[in-house]
Order: sequence, then structure tokens, then C-alpha cells
Amino acid sequence: MIMKIKSILLGMSLAFLLVACGPKDADIQKEIAAKMGDMSGMEVTVKDGIATISGVCKDAACKESCEAIAKGIKGVKSVVNNCEIAAPEPVATAAPVVINADSVLNTSINEVVKTYSGVTATVLDGVVTLKGDIKRDQLPALIKSVQELKPKKVENKLTIK
Repeated sequence: MIMKIKSILLGMSLAFLLVACGPKDADIQKEIAAKMGDMSGMEVTVKDGIATISGVCKDAACKESCEAIAKGIKGVKSVVNNCEIAAPEPVATAAPVVINADSVLNTSINEVVKTYSGVTATVLDGVVTLKGDIKRDQLPALIKSVQELKPKKVENKLTIK
């Protein structure tokens, strides 16, 4: 009987030593924090071997990585992942295309084409139609000037001399 009591006491002592010698919550917490060091804004607490992580992750992969790091630390019994995933950045939208009215285009286009001898222009529903004869080296400047007037479209029916 005394042998049996000694065996039970020895077993209980060993079990107590194993539990007492296991990693402490503070040590577990420090190790998790050190391994998550490059993940700014993440926080971790450990109580009774249960690691709770929180903070804002840039995406789901980051959230999963935090949890995997915590689970990989000796002494962690379970992980509570309270991390949030950041809202995506808003996508910049292109500025709306501005098309000038026919009345504005008519006035402006007449000023542009009067400097090009032999060129005429008409405007209908935002479309500028160029007709006549032009020198090859003058064409790029004319087209650029017409496009800057913001028509819907430019139809080039010019003959190059």
C-alpha cells in the first residue's frame, strides 16, 4: 500500500512539474509577438495557453498567416483570431469625357481652320468633318488643334498635297 501511495505521489509530482515547466503565457505572448513583428498593428494576448490575436490585416492571407504563426508556438492550446480585414482602397474613376456643344465647336473650329488655306470644317452632332487640301507637315498640328476643342469625333476627309 505504501508503494502504491509513493507511486501516486511520484506521478502527481511529475505531472505538476510538467505543467509548471511548460511555457508561461507571457513567454508565449512574447514569442508570438516577435514572430509577427513585421505585421504592424497586430496585437496578441495569451491567457491559459489561449492566444487571442487582433488588429487590421491587409487581406485574408495576412489574417491566416497571423493565426498560423500563433498556432505554431509551443504552449498555445488554441487561437482566437479577432483580426479584421481592411476595406479595399477605392478605385479612382476616370474623369468624365467632356464634349463641347455644336455652337461652341462651330465658333472655335472656324478660328482654327482659317489659318489653314484650303481647309473647311463642318460640325454636326459633335462630329467635326474636315475637308479640303492641306500640306502633309500641317496635318498633325491641325488635327491636334481640332481635338483640343473636345468634339465627339473628327472625320478627316482632307486631301494631302
